[in-house]
Amino acid sequence: MNLIIAGTYRVPPENVEALKAHIADMVAGSRAEDGCIEYAHAVDVTEPGLMRFFEIWRDQAAIEAHFTMPHMTAWRAAGAKLGVTDRRIFAYDIAGQRQL
Repeated sequence: MNLIIAGTYRVPPENVEALKAHIADMVAGSRAEDGCIEYAHAVDVTEPGLMRFFEIWRDQAAIEAHFTMPHMTAWRAAGAKLGVTDRRIFAYDIAGQRQL
């Protein structure tokens, strides 16, 4: 069963530009992982410093492996340095999919 991981986090607005290079590295590494179906990050256009992300993974084992990857370790270190806070992360089991 596929999993959707979605959520938000905050970073001081003055650090968003510095964080973008780290986000790009983390997204590229994540997209290359076995089991990654979709991986996206975005700056909220109406609320400075609010970041949004959306991921689809093949299964729970793939997401657990993802959390141990070197690019995720680097991402967490960069986020801590640049003030990432207030992480709100949710997992959703996908029972089915259809186009709207």
